[in-house]
This record gives sequence, C-alpha cells and structure tokens, in this order.
Amino acid sequence: MLYAVGDIHGRLDKLDALLAMLPLQPGDRLVFLGDYVDRGPASRGVVERLIEVADAYPCEFLLGNHESMFLDYLGWEGPAYFGADVFLPNGGAETLVSYGWHELRPPRPDEFSLPPKHEAFFRSLRLHHVDGAYLFVHAGLGRTLTRTSDAGWALSHARVEELLWDRASAGLPHELGVTIVYGHTPRPDFQVRWNLPHSIGIDTGAVYGGLLTAIRLPDETIFQV
Repeated sequence: MLYAVGDIHGRLDKLDALLAMLPLQPGDRLVFLGDYVDRGPASRGVVERLIEVADAYPCEFLLGNHESMFLDYLGWEGPAYFGADVFLPNGGAETLVSYGWHELRPPRPDEFSLPPKHEAFFRSLRLHHVDGAYLFVHAGLGRTLTRTSDAGWALSHARVEELLWDRASAGLPHELGVTIVYGHTPRPDFQVRWNLPHSIGIDTGAVYGGLLTAIRLPDETIFQV
C-alpha cells in the first residue's frame, strides 16, 4: 500500500503518533508532501524521524515552500530555493531554535551548518512524484496546466513557484488522468479537501491545532491524529 502524509510543520509529537497508528507492512511506501519545518517546536526532530522512516520503508519526500525558504535563507542556490526574506516571519525562528539558535542575538545564516544526514535529506527533496493513478505535489500546478490532458507534459512545464505556493488550482477539475494529492492549503475547519476524482488535499492544519493526516492509497482510507 501507499501512504501520503500531509504538512507536519515541526510537530514531532503528532508525527510519532501518526506513524504508530499506520498499519505499515513490509513493502509499503510513503510519500511526504513537504513542510516538515517551521512554526512547530521540533523541526530538527521531525527531519531526524523522517530519515529513520526512510531507513525502514521506501519513501519519497517532496519539497515544501517552507523548506524552500529555509534553504534559501541558508544560502543554497538553485531555482527551487527562494523566499529567504520571509523565512523568519513565517515560523523560521522556531526552526533555527530547534537547530541550536537561542535567540540571544539576530540570527546569521553563516552560523548554521546542517548535520550531514540532514543536508543529504534536504538535497533529496523532489518537486513532484507520480505513483500509479496519483500525482503528488506540495501545493498545485497552476490554473493553465490543469487544463491540459497529459500529466507528464504538465509536470515538465510546471513552474516551481506554483508547485510550492499555488493555492488556486489544486482543487479545480482537470483532465490529467490522475488524482492530485496535495498539502499546503488547510481548510478553515481543518478537514480533508475531497474533490474526487480530481484531487485530495490533506493539509489539515496540524500546527494550528488541527489534525495531522495520512491517506492510504488506493483505498483512500484516512488516518489522523
């Protein structure tokens, strides 16, 4: 079976509870939709746990907009890393604290060095993943690409900004031939965004007092803590 997990945002307590709940069996696979860091108290611990999970099960880890901001803040270069100027106001301080900054003075990016396993983890993050009848992205594809009928073509033309930040397109009807599973945009009531057969949104506001959600595929069973 395949399990997808929504935005964690430093909530190691909820991640551990969710992992304990999942009836994982040898050969099961997991996809994590990004936003492992920021806002919650244990971003470093979340990354550490995800590395451990990947040692036990095949995993795909997507890049979220919060990882993009964090890595840009640390000086990483590349089209997937941007937004350093809004990293701290968007919960970045909590991430820095989890990595050892104690707020005694303004943070300096050159003072931070990620543990080698964490750097390898962040460098492994992908912008999208396709598995059978499901397409996984952090945020969305953009309105224009949801009007196409070829998922491969759409992904090859997707803009990084929309994959990481778009809030307008993931819930739209489309003819891509896959169901889009995404995070990034919780509903006001923190419920799953069902729009079958087009999409399923599983950011349910874990860091805002909502639930952390996983969905098992293809039977589309929901697990929440």
